[in-house]
Amino acid sequence: MSERTTADLRRLDEAEIREILGVPEPPVVDKIDRVLSETARRFIAHSPFVCLATAGERGADCSPRGDGPGFVLAHGAHTLSVPDRTGNALADSFRNILESPLLGMLFLVPGMRETLRVNGTGFVTDDIDLRRRHEADGRMPKLVLVVDVDECYFHCGKALIRSALWDATTYLPVSHTVFDSNVFSLRDIEKGALSMSSAGLNDALEQSYVVDR
Repeated sequence: MSERTTADLRRLDEAEIREILGVPEPPVVDKIDRVLSETARRFIAHSPFVCLATAGERGADCSPRGDGPGFVLAHGAHTLSVPDRTGNALADSFRNILESPLLGMLFLVPGMRETLRVNGTGFVTDDIDLRRRHEADGRMPKLVLVVDVDECYFHCGKALIRSALWDATTYLPVSHTVFDSNVFSLRDIEKGALSMSSAGLNDALEQSYVVDR
Protein backbone atom coordinates (compact mmCIF):
# COMPACT_ATOMS: atom_id res chain seq x y z
CA MET A 1 0.00 0.00 0.00
CA SER A 2 3.01 2.25 -0.44
CA GLU A 3 2.90 5.04 2.18
CA ARG A 4 -0.70 4.33 3.13
CA THR A 5 -1.72 2.31 6.19
CA THR A 6 -4.85 0.35 7.01
CA ALA A 7 -6.12 3.44 8.84
CA ASP A 8 -6.43 5.17 5.45
CA LEU A 9 -8.83 2.56 4.08
CA ARG A 10 -12.60 2.90 4.23
CA ARG A 11 -14.24 0.20 6.33
CA LEU A 12 -17.57 -1.09 5.04
CA ASP A 13 -20.54 -2.10 7.15
CA GLU A 14 -22.85 -5.01 6.34
CA ALA A 15 -25.33 -2.88 4.40
CA GLU A 16 -22.57 -1.54 2.14
CA ILE A 17 -21.17 -5.02 1.58
CA ARG A 18 -24.63 -6.31 0.68
CA GLU A 19 -25.16 -3.42 -1.73
CA ILE A 20 -21.99 -4.45 -3.58
CA LEU A 21 -22.37 -8.24 -3.46
CA GLY A 22 -26.14 -8.58 -3.48
CA VAL A 23 -28.01 -11.29 -1.59
CA PRO A 24 -27.39 -15.02 -1.98
CA GLU A 25 -29.81 -17.03 -4.09
CA PRO A 26 -32.28 -19.25 -2.14
CA PRO A 27 -30.51 -22.52 -3.15
CA VAL A 28 -27.29 -21.19 -1.60
CA VAL A 29 -29.02 -20.49 1.69
CA ASP A 30 -31.02 -23.72 1.59
CA LYS A 31 -27.88 -25.87 1.28
CA ILE A 32 -27.00 -25.25 4.93
CA ASP A 33 -27.90 -28.28 7.03
CA ARG A 34 -28.21 -28.36 10.81
CA VAL A 35 -27.01 -31.95 10.99
CA LEU A 36 -24.38 -34.11 9.31
CA SER A 37 -26.03 -35.58 6.24
CA GLU A 38 -25.08 -39.04 5.03
CA THR A 39 -23.21 -37.41 2.14
CA ALA A 40 -21.30 -35.17 4.55
CA ARG A 41 -20.33 -38.15 6.70
CA ARG A 42 -19.08 -40.01 3.62
CA PHE A 43 -17.00 -36.97 2.66
CA ILE A 44 -15.47 -36.79 6.15
CA ALA A 45 -14.71 -40.53 6.02
CA HIS A 46 -12.59 -39.88 2.90
CA SER A 47 -10.94 -36.69 4.13
CA PRO A 48 -7.31 -36.80 5.36
CA PHE A 49 -7.10 -33.07 6.09
CA VAL A 50 -9.15 -30.43 7.91
CA CYS A 51 -8.50 -26.82 8.90
CA LEU A 52 -9.76 -25.94 12.39
CA ALA A 53 -10.58 -22.28 13.07
CA THR A 54 -11.05 -20.98 16.62
CA ALA A 55 -10.95 -17.64 18.42
CA GLY A 56 -10.45 -16.64 22.04
CA GLU A 57 -9.67 -13.61 24.14
CA ARG A 58 -6.04 -13.62 22.96
CA GLY A 59 -6.82 -13.82 19.27
CA ALA A 60 -7.80 -16.14 16.43
CA ASP A 61 -6.16 -19.31 15.15
CA CYS A 62 -6.47 -21.65 12.17
CA SER A 63 -4.80 -25.01 12.68
CA PRO A 64 -4.17 -27.76 10.09
CA ARG A 65 -5.11 -31.29 11.20
CA GLY A 66 -4.28 -34.33 9.13
CA ASP A 67 -3.96 -38.11 9.16
CA GLY A 68 -5.25 -41.05 7.16
CA PRO A 69 -8.63 -40.64 5.43
CA GLY A 70 -11.40 -40.84 8.01
CA PHE A 71 -9.24 -39.82 10.98
CA VAL A 72 -12.09 -37.52 12.03
CA LEU A 73 -14.97 -39.70 13.20
CA ALA A 74 -18.68 -38.95 12.86
CA HIS A 75 -20.85 -40.17 15.72
CA GLY A 76 -24.32 -40.00 14.25
CA ALA A 77 -25.67 -36.83 12.68
CA HIS A 78 -24.68 -34.33 15.35
CA THR A 79 -21.19 -35.08 16.65
CA LEU A 80 -17.60 -35.33 15.40
CA SER A 81 -14.40 -36.27 17.20
CA VAL A 82 -10.90 -35.20 16.18
CA PRO A 83 -7.75 -36.84 17.61
CA ASP A 84 -4.97 -34.56 18.84
CA ARG A 85 -1.94 -36.05 17.12
CA THR A 86 1.60 -35.16 18.20
CA GLY A 87 2.35 -31.52 17.44
CA ASN A 88 4.08 -28.47 18.83
CA ALA A 89 2.22 -28.52 22.19
CA LEU A 90 1.21 -24.86 21.84
CA ALA A 91 -2.46 -25.89 22.27
CA ASP A 92 -3.67 -22.61 20.74
CA SER A 93 -6.89 -24.19 19.45
CA PHE A 94 -7.67 -25.85 22.77
CA ARG A 95 -6.96 -22.68 24.73
CA ASN A 96 -9.32 -20.76 22.46
CA ILE A 97 -12.03 -23.42 22.81
CA LEU A 98 -11.81 -23.16 26.59
CA GLU A 99 -12.45 -19.42 26.27
CA SER A 100 -15.03 -19.68 23.47
CA PRO A 101 -16.29 -23.06 22.22
CA LEU A 102 -17.34 -21.72 18.80
CA LEU A 103 -15.33 -23.23 15.94
CA GLY A 104 -15.28 -23.76 12.19
CA MET A 105 -13.89 -26.65 10.16
CA LEU A 106 -13.00 -26.99 6.47
CA PHE A 107 -12.59 -30.55 5.15
CA LEU A 108 -10.71 -31.36 1.94
CA VAL A 109 -10.50 -34.56 -0.08
CA PRO A 110 -7.54 -34.74 -2.49
CA GLY A 111 -8.68 -34.44 -6.09
CA MET A 112 -12.14 -33.10 -5.22
CA ARG A 113 -12.97 -29.50 -6.03
CA GLU A 114 -15.77 -29.17 -3.48
CA THR A 115 -15.03 -28.76 0.23
CA LEU A 116 -17.13 -29.35 3.34
CA ARG A 117 -17.67 -26.69 5.98
CA VAL A 118 -18.76 -27.57 9.50
CA ASN A 119 -19.52 -25.04 12.25
CA GLY A 120 -20.34 -25.79 15.84
CA THR A 121 -19.03 -25.86 19.39
CA GLY A 122 -16.31 -28.01 20.87
CA PHE A 123 -14.74 -29.31 24.04
CA VAL A 124 -11.62 -31.32 24.84
CA THR A 125 -11.69 -34.72 26.54
CA ASP A 126 -9.29 -37.46 27.61
CA ASP A 127 -11.99 -40.16 27.55
CA ILE A 128 -10.16 -43.47 27.20
CA ASP A 129 -12.78 -45.19 25.03
CA LEU A 130 -12.81 -42.31 22.56
CA ARG A 131 -9.02 -42.20 22.53
CA ARG A 132 -8.93 -45.92 21.73
CA ARG A 133 -11.24 -45.38 18.76
CA HIS A 134 -8.72 -42.92 17.37
CA GLU A 135 -5.69 -45.18 17.80
CA ALA A 136 -3.47 -45.25 14.70
CA ASP A 137 -0.14 -46.97 14.08
CA GLY A 138 -0.24 -48.30 17.63
CA ARG A 139 -0.56 -44.82 19.15
CA MET A 140 -3.47 -43.37 21.06
CA PRO A 141 -3.97 -39.61 21.14
CA LYS A 142 -3.68 -38.08 24.59
CA LEU A 143 -6.63 -35.78 23.92
CA VAL A 144 -9.66 -35.69 21.62
CA LEU A 145 -11.68 -32.70 20.43
CA VAL A 146 -15.43 -33.34 20.44
CA VAL A 147 -17.54 -31.15 18.14
CA ASP A 148 -21.28 -30.60 18.46
CA VAL A 149 -22.40 -29.69 14.94
CA ASP A 150 -24.60 -26.62 14.39
CA GLU A 151 -24.11 -26.13 10.63
CA CYS A 152 -22.85 -28.31 7.81
CA TYR A 153 -22.70 -27.55 4.10
CA PHE A 154 -20.68 -28.14 0.96
CA HIS A 155 -18.78 -25.26 -0.63
CA CYS A 156 -18.47 -25.00 -4.40
CA GLY A 157 -15.15 -25.72 -6.06
CA LYS A 158 -14.39 -22.28 -7.52
CA ALA A 159 -11.51 -21.52 -5.14
CA LEU A 160 -9.83 -24.86 -5.82
CA ILE A 161 -10.39 -24.50 -9.56
CA ARG A 162 -8.89 -21.01 -9.60
CA SER A 163 -5.92 -22.08 -7.50
CA ALA A 164 -5.39 -25.31 -9.50
CA LEU A 165 -4.70 -26.88 -6.12
CA TRP A 166 -4.90 -30.47 -7.34
CA ASP A 167 -3.26 -29.86 -10.73
CA ALA A 168 0.16 -31.49 -10.42
CA THR A 169 1.36 -29.74 -13.57
CA THR A 170 1.40 -26.46 -11.61
CA TYR A 171 3.60 -27.85 -8.82
CA LEU A 172 7.17 -26.53 -8.73
CA PRO A 173 10.19 -28.14 -7.08
CA VAL A 174 11.14 -26.33 -3.89
CA SER A 175 14.38 -25.26 -5.59
CA HIS A 176 12.29 -23.29 -8.13
CA THR A 177 10.36 -21.32 -5.51
CA VAL A 178 11.33 -18.43 -3.27
CA PHE A 179 11.76 -20.96 -0.48
CA ASP A 180 15.26 -22.13 -1.39
CA SER A 181 15.87 -22.93 2.27
CA ASN A 182 13.84 -24.23 5.20
CA VAL A 183 11.04 -21.76 5.98
CA PHE A 184 11.87 -21.89 9.69
CA SER A 185 15.51 -21.02 8.96
CA LEU A 186 14.43 -18.14 6.72
CA ARG A 187 12.23 -16.78 9.48
CA ASP A 188 15.10 -16.99 12.02
CA ILE A 189 17.44 -15.24 9.58
CA GLU A 190 14.90 -12.41 9.19
CA LYS A 191 14.78 -11.98 12.96
CA GLY A 192 18.56 -12.34 13.35
CA ALA A 193 18.03 -15.31 15.63
CA LEU A 194 19.28 -18.33 13.69
CA SER A 195 19.78 -21.03 16.34
CA MET A 196 21.32 -23.67 14.06
CA SER A 197 22.35 -24.08 10.45
CA SER A 198 19.64 -24.49 7.83
CA ALA A 199 20.95 -27.98 7.10
CA GLY A 200 20.86 -28.87 10.79
CA LEU A 201 17.30 -27.61 11.14
CA ASN A 202 16.27 -29.52 8.02
CA ASP A 203 17.73 -32.72 9.45
CA ALA A 204 15.96 -32.20 12.78
CA LEU A 205 12.65 -31.53 11.07
CA GLU A 206 12.93 -34.53 8.77
CA GLN A 207 13.68 -36.76 11.75
CA SER A 208 10.66 -35.42 13.65
CA TYR A 209 8.45 -35.92 10.59
CA VAL A 210 9.41 -39.60 10.52
CA VAL A 211 9.73 -40.47 14.22
CA ASP A 212 7.22 -38.16 15.90
CA ARG A 213 4.23 -38.05 13.56
